[in-house]
Amino acid sequence: MKLYIIAGEASGDLHGSNLVKGLKDVDPSVEIRGIGGQKMKEAGADIWRDYKDTAVMGFTAVVSHLGKIARNMRECRQDILLYSPDAVILIDYPGFNLQIAGFAHKKGFPVFYYIAPKVWAWKEWRVRKIRKFVDRVFVIFPFEVDYFAKHGIRAEFDGNPLMDSVASDKSRFEGRESFLKRNALSDVPIIALLPGSRKMEISFLMPRFAELERLAAVGGSRLASCQFVLAAAPEIDLDFYKGFLSSESRIRILKGETYGILKNSICAVVDSGTATLEAALIGVPEVAVYGGGALSFALATSLIRLKNYTLPNIIMGRPVIVELMQDACTARGIGAECERLIYDNAYRSAMQRDYDELRGLLGEPGASQRTARSMIDSINSKNTQR
Repeated sequence: MKLYIIAGEASGDLHGSNLVKGLKDVDPSVEIRGIGGQKMKEAGADIWRDYKDTAVMGFTAVVSHLGKIARNMRECRQDILLYSPDAVILIDYPGFNLQIAGFAHKKGFPVFYYIAPKVWAWKEWRVRKIRKFVDRVFVIFPFEVDYFAKHGIRAEFDGNPLMDSVASDKSRFEGRESFLKRNALSDVPIIALLPGSRKMEISFLMPRFAELERLAAVGGSRLASCQFVLAAAPEIDLDFYKGFLSSESRIRILKGETYGILKNSICAVVDSGTATLEAALIGVPEVAVYGGGALSFALATSLIRLKNYTLPNIIMGRPVIVELMQDACTARGIGAECERLIYDNAYRSAMQRDYDELRGLLGEPGASQRTARSMIDSINSKNTQR
């Protein structure tokens, strides 16, 4: 059996790697090729092109890279035809993947969408393309089943793959003392900084993180006894982060240690994305932050149909973590929320209770393997009927 998987960004590479592992557990002989990153490669996929070479985010960036996008689309279509897979599996990344879905459907390849586009948040018109071009939809949030059903689409929920990522990560087996020693960190409370994986978001947040550190060092600050540890994205060079910091900055930047940092932190400041859910599942009290170019942010927020922007709040249907977006995302605002997360015990306890409820909604670990089994059974069933 041959499968073609397309993941267009860091979170897709993470989810794709768990799916690849699940597929190979179910059928060790399966061959997997496509677009992804290092995690998918390590899981056993043949990466035809790294997602970093195809990803273009933001309205203005898309406009300025139309030629690159068209070339990637054309070459991806050609590679699918040459590979001739038993199914094409698409992971989020709707701007690119929905066009591939239309192409693959036309060419007669079964199309599975794993981690469907967030059409319940914005660009609901994409539902029509999903209904027309996608054979099976696999979702990772329980509320999505009812949402897609209202649009005549049967969606399958097998649990959330982040439960697998958190449960299997090596950091859960390492004690705090070992983590601190291995990374040359002091034995004082850690405030985790997660600025995301896209340069636009990082460029927005890093000056605010630098100012947060400066304010924490001021006499009388309740954050003065803490250290700041930043989780760098795997695809971003460390010098890019350092370019926003002064030579006196004591913010530690670590790569490949995201879960370890979160596990050993007293609170976290997290870019509004997949990482907010990861922090919640690990159990660290957090504040969500986000911002970018004024035009891109204004366009995005004008289209979003939700009151909440972060995954923990969306899944729970109510505010669980504070969201500091664009103009509200200031160093002083972040610092004030960190103080509350650290020193207000009732506030921390309430958030932990919400986290417990959140985990219950997302199901047990093993979601990736359950989805993999369903995909392979579907392909085998269709091949038998031929």
